[in-house]
Amino acid sequence: MIPILGLVLGVVLGILLEPTLPAFLQPYLPIAIVAALDALFGALRAYLEGNFTDRVFIVSFFSNVLIAALIVFIGDQIGVGSQLSTGVVVVLGIRIFTNAAAIRRALFHA
Repeated sequence: MIPILGLVLGVVLGILLEPTLPAFLQPYLPIAIVAALDALFGALRAYLEGNFTDRVFIVSFFSNVLIAALIVFIGDQIGVGSQLSTGVVVVLGIRIFTNAAAIRRALFHA
């Protein structure tokens, strides 16, 4: 119940406050979102398989976001930011779809 209340509160605050992201952080937001989705799908898969640990989820969530952003930052510094961004999205996308397939199997036994 608490996570749902937190989600609702976050959405309401986001709508009311309309936060803006500084321009220098805008290239990293899509990568951070994909990395966060990877951690969320991994957590749901672990929960359905019965081996979810909140500590592992928290560490995975923040480390995925930070590492993905760091890879893109390094790519920007050496002039290949868009290529590394694409690589990060592809790798995390594969992980998301792998977790989604496992979730589907766990829920629907198919």
